[in-house]
Amino acid sequence: MFLKIILLVLFFAVMVGVGIYCRKTAANVQGFVLGSRNVGSWLTAFAFGTSYFSAVIFVGYAGQFGWRFGLSSTWIGLGNALIGSLLAWRILGRRTRLMTQYLHSATMPDFFGQRFGSTALKVAASVIVFVFLIPYTASLYNGLSRLFGMAFGIDYAWCVIAMAVLTGIYVLVGGYMATAVNDFIQGLIMLVGICAVVMAVLNGNGGFTQAVNKLSQLPSEAAPELNGAFVSFFGPQPLQLLGVVLLTSLGTWGLPQMVGKFYAIRDENAIRKGTAISTFFALIVAGGCYFLGGFGRLYSGLIDYTDKGTPIFDSIIPSMLSSLPDIIIGVVIILVLSASMSTLSSLVLTSGSTLTLDIISPAVSRKGSAMTEKRQLLWIRIFVLFFIIVSSVLAIVQAKSSVTFIAQLMGISWGALAGAFLAPFLYGLYWKKATRASVWASFFSGIAVMCGCMYCTFTGKTFISPYFTSPINAGVLAMLLGLVIVPLVSAFSSVHDKSGIEGMFSCYNRTVTVRASSSLNEEELETK
Repeated sequence: MFLKIILLVLFFAVMVGVGIYCRKTAANVQGFVLGSRNVGSWLTAFAFGTSYFSAVIFVGYAGQFGWRFGLSSTWIGLGNALIGSLLAWRILGRRTRLMTQYLHSATMPDFFGQRFGSTALKVAASVIVFVFLIPYTASLYNGLSRLFGMAFGIDYAWCVIAMAVLTGIYVLVGGYMATAVNDFIQGLIMLVGICAVVMAVLNGNGGFTQAVNKLSQLPSEAAPELNGAFVSFFGPQPLQLLGVVLLTSLGTWGLPQMVGKFYAIRDENAIRKGTAISTFFALIVAGGCYFLGGFGRLYSGLIDYTDKGTPIFDSIIPSMLSSLPDIIIGVVIILVLSASMSTLSSLVLTSGSTLTLDIISPAVSRKGSAMTEKRQLLWIRIFVLFFIIVSSVLAIVQAKSSVTFIAQLMGISWGALAGAFLAPFLYGLYWKKATRASVWASFFSGIAVMCGCMYCTFTGKTFISPYFTSPINAGVLAMLLGLVIVPLVSAFSSVHDKSGIEGMFSCYNRTVTVRASSSLNEEELETK
């Protein structure tokens, strides 16, 4: 117990110290929100990765999908690395940095507003972010309750409050740069922690070969005719597995807290290095998490079950770890704290800046008095604090009461955000003929699909087909619909300002050493 407490105190001290150290970088809006667009490859890559993988992944998803798919759940981690990281950096990174600098855009809603010439679009996107990021933020606390209960016997509410207070301190004081530096430290902890836990669990089951042999002898309820289903290449439910891979990998392309990392990156060299670092990070962390979860059924006698006899998925990973040495448990606690706090800081910073810069500040300006930068910075900090408090309260209420709609909304959040934003953001970066009407259509279709899924879940009805009853598969449907709807609607609607669009896309073709779409050069790059 003493060792665990020492590790926690050191961890907390470092996080707060980084926030204080970075306070000078948060003196203006650009510094607080984007680190003055001067963040290097290592910090950006780790910020991207740690925002990607939270305690939801380590405790919730790894346990749930490892139980359902066995070792084939490792494909989810590989998809996260190759699609969610490598391709995201290659396809979105450079163009996002160039276009958002040209537009002087600091948030995804502001990008939509300026790229498609519509204040209403910016406000609508901000509302979507506001509605769906809060429950998503609240879900980050869920993975802590059982781990802290196992290690310390501490009530869940106190875990939530401690994490919220600590995150609030370093985000409010140091802004984006404090978040990025802490993400780097937390990312290193996650890399070491995942490797240590995987090796410890395998050793506890007689090594890799013996553990796989044990798993191969377990029958699958979903595919009883398949011998050794949980060690097979695609597992007992390949179509369900594909849905998880697509949502958790391709979905990151439309999440504002993920895409926002590309706004802040420094230069071309940072993009090249960041691509490799981020992919490696995802391969180890996500691949390790899902690989670990694949052995969850070996602990079926230790986990908790509902009254109906179904496993409580959040109990699987903690049960796997309960018999490990104290030093490993201490590392896991810091690992889960790191994963949760890094994502939490990214989400609340995204939410607070979006609400201030895209709704509050324009509303004040329309009344005849522009909001000063100092007041903008104050309001961003206020809303960051607001989001931390609200998400904490939601997490505690959801855990300690019979209120179920919060948990349902958490499951809908990722699909709704990715379904609404992915297609118009991607087409907006690459295609001049994408229209304002097509963005509205994508917003509507993404939200409608996920709300329809949630309604059917509450009422017990089937949404489209049994396959799409799962929020994960519904989220994939929402993303794919957007990718079809945007070009389809654009074909029957007109571009709002052709000359303005040409000017925006000229930022890719401005000559530096090579074209700007292939290389960034800050000294020669012109902005609007």
